[in-house]
Amino acid sequence: MLMARAVHHGLLRNALICILPAALMVGGVAQLGTTRLALGPAYWVKAAAVFVAGTALVLIGLPKHHPFESFGAANQVTLARGALVALLAGLIGERGVAGVPLLATLVAVAVAALDGVDGWLARRTQMASRFGARFDMETDAVLILVLAVLAQQFGRVGVWVLASGLLRYAFVGAGVAMPCLRHPLPPSERRKAVAVIQVVALIATLAPFIPAAWAAPLAGIGLCALTWSFLLDVVWLFQNAAQSRLTASPQ
Repeated sequence: MLMARAVHHGLLRNALICILPAALMVGGVAQLGTTRLALGPAYWVKAAAVFVAGTALVLIGLPKHHPFESFGAANQVTLARGALVALLAGLIGERGVAGVPLLATLVAVAVAALDGVDGWLARRTQMASRFGARFDMETDAVLILVLAVLAQQFGRVGVWVLASGLLRYAFVGAGVAMPCLRHPLPPSERRKAVAVIQVVALIATLAPFIPAAWAAPLAGIGLCALTWSFLLDVVWLFQNAAQSRLTASPQ
């Protein structure tokens, strides 16, 4: 018991050492945004709040689902992605500031470019874990939601684009009422590909150098692909639950 507690304390200490530079980066960049880019005084608060909430969840889940003594290089990359997403989230509500759409696009491209690096590092260092996979997935989910909100905020598409970011949370919410939706899904290349399509579509929708006439079709393609992928997963979960009941039923 004492040994396990010491390992957990060591892991959390190592994680905090990794989180501190990311927190300083978020604070420093957010401060620059308010002073140099004329963003509102609330920008720093919004970005910091999102980062603090995310790191709190990381520290809660880490000891239970990360069976290693150190935080790991892969999770550090995901943490950097999360810090950039927090800076993006801080832009929500920042209206009428020149250059913000382009800035948001560039930051989103950086987040997308780092996606996949964390998974590669986890395999390369032999530190793949349930925690790392979930950390990466939830970072992607928040990124999609933030990009959808910004695309609507900047007037590129209608409010319907928010469905792209809310589908994941609607799925999780439905699992409260339908336990079969909480069952683990098998790994899927289709799911990964659709996530990439959705992120790329939203970045293109957001980008000020993409013609406005293309924004709605691009966002629509991403939303259709994501909806199709969720429907396939829901059908599989229901079928798997029904099969499990049949197998468990007495003959």
